[in-house]
Amino acid sequence: MLTMASSAVYLAAVKHDHNNVGGGLLTLYLVATAWMTARRADGETSVFDWAALLIPLGTGATSWLHGIQMLRMGAREGPLYVSMSFFMGTMMFLAAAGDLRMMLRGGVFGRQRVVRHLWRMCLGFFIATGSFFLGQGSKIFPGIFRQSGWPWIPAFLPLLLLVIWLIRVRLFNASKGMFLSRAGDVPTARG
Repeated sequence: MLTMASSAVYLAAVKHDHNNVGGGLLTLYLVATAWMTARRADGETSVFDWAALLIPLGTGATSWLHGIQMLRMGAREGPLYVSMSFFMGTMMFLAAAGDLRMMLRGGVFGRQRVVRHLWRMCLGFFIATGSFFLGQGSKIFPGIFRQSGWPWIPAFLPLLLLVIWLIRVRLFNASKGMFLSRAGDVPTARG
């Protein structure tokens, strides 16, 4: 996912497509911080976290300002595009608030690490699937498939999975009995 997001940022920059540069940076940020969360031990933070905080603040502010500008101009792109601008901007501000909270607390511990990793990976995956099934990638599908509404299912599936897993981890303690090895690579059963 890091390679995919990096490629998306590069291609969008080459084509001067500023919206997709922002979306690619957002996905890159979400996946990178989710990966760092999973790789670290409980309570670890680094300079990377402070530097990465600039991405959600910048993209969140840009997204909100763009949404406000579209509303003032009459929302020629349509209400879905405007609402998505505000949704993504809000998600970035929430991510920045979560980053700031994590750094001020001295890292994340236990179940909060799993929740942080889950929502960041699933939101990054949602951006990728949404771009493919509903955005430019949808052009590879036949017209009847695009008009049928079926592309909305795989596009929004990561958000559904996010909700299911958050409920499972938060309410039912699905992470109980599992722990990550010191390297953070392979979950192993607790004995």
